[in-house]
Amino acid sequence: MKRLHAKRLITALSLLPFPGMAMAHSGDHASGGLLGGIMHPLAGLDHLAVMLAVGIWAAAVLRKQAWQPVATFLGFMVLGAVFGMSGITLPALETGIAVSVLLMGLLLVVLARVPAMSGVGLIALFAIFHGNAHGLEMPASASPVLYATGFLLATGLLHLSGVKLGKLFTELRSEWVLRSVGVAIGGAGAWMLLGS
Repeated sequence: MKRLHAKRLITALSLLPFPGMAMAHSGDHASGGLLGGIMHPLAGLDHLAVMLAVGIWAAAVLRKQAWQPVATFLGFMVLGAVFGMSGITLPALETGIAVSVLLMGLLLVVLARVPAMSGVGLIALFAIFHGNAHGLEMPASASPVLYATGFLLATGLLHLSGVKLGKLFTELRSEWVLRSVGVAIGGAGAWMLLGS
């Protein structure tokens, strides 16, 4: 079992040197609508890392309250997306996204047991930045409803995957795996900050 976890960690760490995968905000989403919305959170390491980390951290630390950060992220991401679809770009958008990746990694490294409301508030802030990027990247020809449905669906699935992983590693008492994932995610965030 430990070998399998080590292989996955090594695979995740090996992705860090590829700048093309780091940010999903290239502006090049060939498909609008539902498919474009689904692909946006999956197309970049920034979104993928944060969305998985939110679920993993919520399950490992908040346990029975794991639904709170997940629901909060989804709700505030929609708010950020509405800003983006309206043409409003948050200040320091890419830096805010990179900081969210770094801080979610750090929360996992230390398995931070912050009060639920503090953690949820921080995650709400992260979600607004990620949602804003989703909204700004929506192709002009896309249906806003279909596009939003797509990125909400993909985000929800990533969160649920993270929750399942967090529960699994907690049940197996594999804190070192959770912390290792945090190191990888935090490292990715630090690397993104250097490039933003």
